[in-house]
Amino acid sequence: MARPVCPPPERGFTLIELLVAISLMALMALLSWRGLDGISRSQTQLGQRSDDVQALQVTLAQWGADLDAMAEQPGMTSLDWDGRTLRILRRSSAGTGDGLRVVAWARRSVDGISQWLRWQSPELRSRGALEQAWQKAQVWGQTPSDEDRSREVRTVAINGWQVFYYRGNAWSNPLSSADVAPAQTGSLPAAGQAAQSSTPDGVRLVLELSSGQALSGSLTRDWVRPVLGGGK
Repeated sequence: MARPVCPPPERGFTLIELLVAISLMALMALLSWRGLDGISRSQTQLGQRSDDVQALQVTLAQWGADLDAMAEQPGMTSLDWDGRTLRILRRSSAGTGDGLRVVAWARRSVDGISQWLRWQSPELRSRGALEQAWQKAQVWGQTPSDEDRSREVRTVAINGWQVFYYRGNAWSNPLSSADVAPAQTGSLPAAGQAAQSSTPDGVRLVLELSSGQALSGSLTRDWVRPVLGGGK
C-alpha cells in the first residue's frame, strides 16, 4: 500500500523580508510625497509670480491712465513733483460727471514693506475744494491721517522711484531750478505764473522694484502727452 504524499509545509515571510518590504514601501511613499510637495511649491511660486506681474501691469496702466486724463485748467497746476509725492489734477473717469480729482503717488513703508501707493480725492467741482485736496495730497505723501489712509491703495513694493520731465527736447529733473517754479510745491499757483509749471511734453518714471518679487531691479516707463502722438 502506497504511503500518502504529504504536501510541503507552507512557508511564510521571514522577519527580515517583512522589514525589507516595509522599508521599500516607506521609501516609495517618501519619494512620492517629495514629488507632490515639489509640484505644489512650483505651482505656488508660479501663481505668486503671475500675481506679481499682473499687479505691476495694472499699476503701470493706472499710472498711464492718470497722466492721460490730466486736466489743464486756467490758474491751476496739472502736475507737481516735490521729490516725494507726485500730484496730478485729472478728469474723473468716463461716465462719472464733469468734475475733477486730485491723484497722488508716493512711496511709504507699510507694515515694514516699502510700498508704492496711490491716493485719490473724491470728485470735486469747486476751486476751493481743489485747493484743499491739492494740499491734502502733499500732506498724505508724508504724514497721512487715518482718513487719508482709507483712500490710498497699495500697488507694488519698491525701494525707490524717480521722475523726469521732457521739455525742450531733453529729459531733466523736475526739481531743478530750470523746471520748477518756487511756489509749485505749495498751493495751486495763480493764473499766468511762470511757464515752468506748465504740463511737460513727457514724463519718465524710474522704479527700483524690491527683490523677492517676480520682477526686480530698475524699470523705466515713459509717457508722452497724447496730443503729441496724434491722440485726442
